[in-house]
Amino acid sequence: MDLFSKCESFVTAKEAKALGYYPYFKPVSTAEDTEVIIEGRQVLMLGSNNYLGLTTHPKVKQAAVDAIKRYGTSSCGSRFLNGTLDLHHELEHRLARFLKREAALVFSTGFQTNLGTISAIIGKDDILISDKWNHASIIDGARLSYGKMKRYRHNDMEDLEKVLQDCPEEAGKLVVVDGLFSMEGDLAPLPRIVKLAHKHGARMMVDDAHGLGVMGRHGRGTAEHFGVEDDVDLVMGTFSKSFASLGGVIAGEEYVISYIQHHARSMIFSASMPPSAVATVIAALEVIEAEPDRRKHLWKNTQKMMKGLKALGFDTGHSETPVIPIVVGDMYRALHMWKSLFESGVYANVVLPPAVPKGRALLRTSYMATHTEKQLDFALGVFENVGKECNLI
Repeated sequence: MDLFSKCESFVTAKEAKALGYYPYFKPVSTAEDTEVIIEGRQVLMLGSNNYLGLTTHPKVKQAAVDAIKRYGTSSCGSRFLNGTLDLHHELEHRLARFLKREAALVFSTGFQTNLGTISAIIGKDDILISDKWNHASIIDGARLSYGKMKRYRHNDMEDLEKVLQDCPEEAGKLVVVDGLFSMEGDLAPLPRIVKLAHKHGARMMVDDAHGLGVMGRHGRGTAEHFGVEDDVDLVMGTFSKSFASLGGVIAGEEYVISYIQHHARSMIFSASMPPSAVATVIAALEVIEAEPDRRKHLWKNTQKMMKGLKALGFDTGHSETPVIPIVVGDMYRALHMWKSLFESGVYANVVLPPAVPKGRALLRTSYMATHTEKQLDFALGVFENVGKECNLI
């Protein structure tokens, strides 16, 4: 059999495009802001992870420009060899201080952060315990390791305890969980998870890609939100959400971070974060610390939309964050709703199986601190019209 025969028979995307129902890889022609232009159409952006609206903040943009002027466009090397700039060390120091950890290590992407951290930490006789709804990068990190992976039902603490009880006592164990689940917007019950992890001698890691900058009084994430920062061993975050850039970080005790630094293949064999991206994160961190009202406004917008969508009769799942799903169920109805929203001037993300369980297709909406009252009122009006058109409300 020809290796490429499966590629030739893959026609799903082509058919969806021909019917006008292909929702992916849509080119955005403007800055990632509350309103964008997609394929010549101006739409309200309700699909971005730009939670604090920092991609267009003057200080953040200027930091990127200044970094390019001083350092050029790239380090052209890996962190392990010639690719470490003084900027990388400065960012790591600032992040460690912000997250109240001994040390921090930055990677070129968030995906690489989980890939490198987990595959480095989980050895031959070790076990990774993962929520079934965890991000793909956590699953792939476990696959690249020499250890085993066990999964428990989403946010099911009884199932988690059963999984932990089935682990050999002598095995090294790491419980890894998304703090804020990116598709449904619900939170992991961290106080109960860390209690079970400690009871069974497991270490604890939280992927807070969507929680950093959003959750907690100071924006330190879901562990701060729940008051369990001292009970979490490793905190992972990304810079492509609230920090308006690209990259990722793992933070924890110094000796653990040093081990990851010298064993994480996804960092050792990848080019480092470019200077502009590093400088952007530093500037974004300064804004996050200096402008707490920005996060307060994000939550004001979140509460308005949560209340408004529920009042219209939409199923928003168990979300309690700026990520608010509209659960549709049927995949084709979800695609139709996505298209109608887009044609009405609202961009949201349609999420289909296997990214969500079968029969739980949804529209993922997410909100920014910079959305205006007028924009959100417009969105609710569109949701009402489209929801009725699709017989969803």
